[in-house]
Amino acid sequence: AQLMKDICLKHPVSLETVSWVDTVWDFEFADIEPLDTAIEEDIKEDSSVFKKVYKQLLPLSNDNDNTESVWKVFAENGVSVKTLVAVLASFVLGGKAKSPSVEQRRYSLQAAALYLLLLRIPGSVANKVFHQILFDTCLDVVLKCWPQSSGKKRKKDSLKSSQGDPKSGKRSKPPKKASEEMEIEEEEEEEEDEEEVYFSAQDLLRLRDDVICLVRTLLRLLERFSLKDKPQSADSCVRIFTELTNFEPVVGELSFSEKQDVDQLESLPELAYRGFWLLCSSSHGEGNECRRRVFHRLLYVILMMRKGDRAKQCLLLPPSQASFSARDQAVRFISHVVDEQPEAALPLLRILLQHICHQIVEKTEYRASGAQAVGRLVAKMPLQDYATFVKWLHSYSHSPRVAFRMFALDVALVLLAKEEQEDSDALPPELAPYLSHRFLVHHLVYGRCSDLSPTVRGHALHCLAQCLDLSTPNTSKGIHELFSSSSATGAPSLLETGRSEQTLKRTDMAQKTALTFRTIELSKHRSLAVTSRRSPGPDTTAVENQETVALFRQRVSDPKTNVRKCALETIMSLLKHGVIPCSPENLAILSDRCRDPAVSVKKKALQSLMGLLAALSDSAEVQKAWLRGVVPAVIDSESSVQEKALECLDHVILTHIKSHINYRQGDTSQRLAWDLLRMMCDKCHDLRHYFSKAFSVWARQQRFTSEFVNSLIWHTEGDRAPGAWLLLAKVAGSASKLKYGTILEAWDCTVRSPVVNVEMTCHILSVIGHIAASLDEDTKSRLVADLMGWLKSFSLPLEVISSSVDAIFCLGQSANVKDTMSFLNEFCGELVSVCEDYLSGVLLSEKGAENLNEELLVKYLYTLGVASLHCPARVQKRVFLLVQSILTSSEQTGGGADLPASQPLTQFKSSLPTVVRAHAVITLGKLCLQHEEVMLRYLPAFARELEVGTELAVRNNVVVVMCDLCVRYPNTLTRYIPNISACLRDPEPLIRGQTLIMLTNLLQEEFVKWKGTLFYRFTAVLVDQDPSIADLCEYCLVDLLLKKNPLMFSQHFIECIFHFNSYDKHKKYNKFPQTESEKSRFSLKGPVNQGRRFRIYRFLLKNFTDEQRFNITTRISQDVLACFVDSELPLDLEGADLLADVFDVLSLKEMKLTVMSGPSPGDDTPEDEMAAAKAVLQKKLVSQVQKKNFVENVIPMVIALKNLLEEQRSPVLKHLMAYLQATMQDYRSEVKELFAADEQLAAEVEFNLKMFEKQKQQELEQQLSNVTLSPRPKVRDGQPPPPPTHTRSHTVVCLCSGKGCVLSWLGRSGSAGSHHPSPPSLCAEAPTLPEILRRTQVMPASVASLPASLCPGCRW
Repeated sequence: AQLMKDICLKHPVSLETVSWVDTVWDFEFADIEPLDTAIEEDIKEDSSVFKKVYKQLLPLSNDNDNTESVWKVFAENGVSVKTLVAVLASFVLGGKAKSPSVEQRRYSLQAAALYLLLLRIPGSVANKVFHQILFDTCLDVVLKCWPQSSGKKRKKDSLKSSQGDPKSGKRSKPPKKASEEMEIEEEEEEEEDEEEVYFSAQDLLRLRDDVICLVRTLLRLLERFSLKDKPQSADSCVRIFTELTNFEPVVGELSFSEKQDVDQLESLPELAYRGFWLLCSSSHGEGNECRRRVFHRLLYVILMMRKGDRAKQCLLLPPSQASFSARDQAVRFISHVVDEQPEAALPLLRILLQHICHQIVEKTEYRASGAQAVGRLVAKMPLQDYATFVKWLHSYSHSPRVAFRMFALDVALVLLAKEEQEDSDALPPELAPYLSHRFLVHHLVYGRCSDLSPTVRGHALHCLAQCLDLSTPNTSKGIHELFSSSSATGAPSLLETGRSEQTLKRTDMAQKTALTFRTIELSKHRSLAVTSRRSPGPDTTAVENQETVALFRQRVSDPKTNVRKCALETIMSLLKHGVIPCSPENLAILSDRCRDPAVSVKKKALQSLMGLLAALSDSAEVQKAWLRGVVPAVIDSESSVQEKALECLDHVILTHIKSHINYRQGDTSQRLAWDLLRMMCDKCHDLRHYFSKAFSVWARQQRFTSEFVNSLIWHTEGDRAPGAWLLLAKVAGSASKLKYGTILEAWDCTVRSPVVNVEMTCHILSVIGHIAASLDEDTKSRLVADLMGWLKSFSLPLEVISSSVDAIFCLGQSANVKDTMSFLNEFCGELVSVCEDYLSGVLLSEKGAENLNEELLVKYLYTLGVASLHCPARVQKRVFLLVQSILTSSEQTGGGADLPASQPLTQFKSSLPTVVRAHAVITLGKLCLQHEEVMLRYLPAFARELEVGTELAVRNNVVVVMCDLCVRYPNTLTRYIPNISACLRDPEPLIRGQTLIMLTNLLQEEFVKWKGTLFYRFTAVLVDQDPSIADLCEYCLVDLLLKKNPLMFSQHFIECIFHFNSYDKHKKYNKFPQTESEKSRFSLKGPVNQGRRFRIYRFLLKNFTDEQRFNITTRISQDVLACFVDSELPLDLEGADLLADVFDVLSLKEMKLTVMSGPSPGDDTPEDEMAAAKAVLQKKLVSQVQKKNFVENVIPMVIALKNLLEEQRSPVLKHLMAYLQATMQDYRSEVKELFAADEQLAAEVEFNLKMFEKQKQQELEQQLSNVTLSPRPKVRDGQPPPPPTHTRSHTVVCLCSGKGCVLSWLGRSGSAGSHHPSPPSLCAEAPTLPEILRRTQVMPASVASLPASLCPGCRW
């Protein structure tokens, strides 16, 4: 007591300034005047005055016997408690001033600690020391006095990032409310106005010591001072402890033991969690309210938010290591509370888990972090609580909000990674199914694979793939059950797998507001009404194996890119883990997607094939699928896909080609590389042209050294010989020094061998051609003699003939062009002469055709065509006539007469087989490549053959020849493009597909232009009777040709209407010279073809931009409707049909601007209110512009036409009214205003709109009454399920320089969104009334893929 008296007398804290003190207390410490300067300076004479007083008072606060003397000493020495508190408050508030100094901050923290210490001394309540505002202010100075400059900068940066990056041109979602944004800006302006204060390391250490002293004092206070009647102060304590949890990093794990004294706790997070533990005591709140308060604040630590307001994106903590550490500490503390106080904490834990799910941030990092926290907290629950939570989570997974359904999948994946809970007899039977991993797999993960939202569908597929990589056996078993046709899997039925569009768009307004920390009852949501009536259980309907596989096929063809990528990942995992067999059909799903229209999907398919090959490297089917997918991608139109494919080939094949020193027979990677090369030679030889493209790229990068090539030569002996020769054929030209002896020995063995290995022989000949320049003359002569003897035996396959002639060309090539031509004329001319003599003997002798060897004659013809390309001077007119005589009768040709221009090649058929005549066409085409005058003479005959020819092989080869000649003589062949395009309506599907692919190639390379009727004939293939050809046409138009000319569709659209209606009375449109047969062949005129016409119209309009849709409406009004109004076009029968088509086109939903029509049923609704408001504003502005155009350009024409049609009582009037009906849906309230010029029409339109709505409602009710809902259609006994979509191979045979080139292109019919309605059992939506009607419509169209270059091996 005497010591306290000395302290009080020494320091002038007892000086009475009644007026100032009364003012401070009257204003409740909120806005006070500064303390008198003299008094303040007197106090500051000793810089550690508050610490000394604190040190002296600290032991007295722990001694209950001497506390009475403390207050007595104050009274005896004239120290007013009221004045003392006011002086302390003055120093405390000094730390909250604008840019306080280090000294002010320290005094503020020390004064606050001293005030809290006074509160701890018994008798403080009686002496009225406690004041709530001052108490809260003392807590706030912890954050106010600690330097926050780095935090401010981060805050500003986060706000800027939320507004977008001006450099990248990207804009992220703006904040939800403008008022909140203004508040944030005001806070930033205040922070910017503050002057920066420099803090040395010593200053920071001292400030930290003061903060720790203050927090320790607060903890000591909470041990003795109850806040039960002071909830606001308790909230302030919880808030400050929450901030301290992330105040500084913690080394190691925190200990929450009560045995440690407060003075032993060194880090601020440790002190914060001790404070949380003290606040969990019932002395600070009634019942469970104290723990509820703590759990509620820790919720935001787990969610990694700086405050409890999740509407402000800038308040999110960055997903850093510090944030994750703070989250883990919060989870451990909650687990500790549950362990120590289970009865009181478990109800709060259930509420906490629900709020984590409902307030999770809609970003991937935050969702993953929150799911991990949920998984760790759920582990603390007893069995029944766990099952109850899973049941709640299942209902939560059907929430209307996309983010909630996404998070449910994340949580399910975390739960599946843990050991499965074992059933107990104490558990209610209705909760038992929720314990199994099978339930999570079937109902939470697989059930969302058919979600309405593409984002959720994709994430569910991704999670399903992740499930297979988990170590828990029951998870993998649950996925296997999905594909088991004999077990009752309990997978979700149609009513459980999705929600209807309208149901999912209903959002409870309570979810958008701040949630109180109470239990969330999901049953209140109307969107869950169906699920609550059909609780899942073990007796639900089984999913058939083929139906499940069909679902994944459907997801691979999903219109959304992200869904297709995730589906590929899932299928790869299913194949890798043996859930589905590695059959050619299943593997084709991955390889076909390497030609997807989306670049990201192509890369994902390549990545999936790489992962599957790494896991199943010994599977021949997997190897084949890998080659089919990766190798063609090297000629993809996107350079990034090419680079990815080259990287895959390099990683799998090229890197593992080792020399004989480093080769290991048991090395899996090396064995795989040689297995792939062997398969390339045996079963995938059609991919050699793509493979050549890869090596040409690597050669430019100088990847092949002489050592690498010589190591390949070592592998040419033994089982690896075919693959080694394949590589040598590609890389031999890149090395200068090779071991020629081994190559020549291999050639000698090949020549002496009675059996010719076609592939390997061609590769050897290619290598000889590469090394020919380095060989001596004697060796060259010997090789030429061998080749000539081989060729003149005419026993070689056609491929070897072509390679042999190429090798002769390389052996004879020299720097002197004349010497080269002389060499070729000598040897190739000799081959031409031999072939000429043989053909003469067969065709001109009387008995030559009696003992005809068909195979030998084909080889002579093929050799003639290949050799003639190298020696055009040695080809005489007699050769042309001999080849011509094969195609025509000898009696009709007159022995030497030229073929009349009007006569087709096969009008007078000879007795030779069709295969011979087909090869004769190819040979004649090669002769035309080098002789223009011959080409001019035979072109009319080729064209006539296409028109009247009957043999499939001959007509097919004529198409190939003419398309190849278009490259060689583009100007000459322009007039024959109509003849070629007429083959798009050929009776044979092969010729239609061939013509489509070759014309696409010519249009891409601009050898052919969109002139005349070509565009309309091309688009007519969209309605081809063969669905695969129609899909191919769709792909060619959209993904190849439209990208090159984005205006192509809009420029030709109006003329399409005239052309397909065969209407030629307009002065501008459809004025093309056509024969009657061509008109009838491509005509889609009449009511019978109306559906086919409108399929074309819809396809074109679907690929319009909004600007093109807007402009086409104006053009139709001016160029078509105006012509009928001005009587330029007669309103006869043909005109009426045309006008009806025009009004029906204008009524199509595809004509509506995408801004006006809103999002498609599968699109996610924007969660951001500002984004939604922006969309509404944009729609309003576009609507005004569209309305102005409608009033100025369309309505006058419509009114005039309406009067004209009424006068003639034309049936087109109903089409006009239907158009008005469809158009005025957007202007329902403005009908009278828009049609002010015709009040009667306005009344009719308004009446028709009312009747239309009434009729539509009646139809809906009628269809609903006739529909029986069932989870899936029943299959009759013995009836097989619908077959899966197969892969079709499109093969193009074209003319190359010196050889025939066969290009195989794999295009998958039934690709993304193909023209096949979805099976009812796979539908994503619950069968509500709108969805029942929607399922009867055709799904959106999409197409398979096609290589960007149709013939990489063809010179032309």
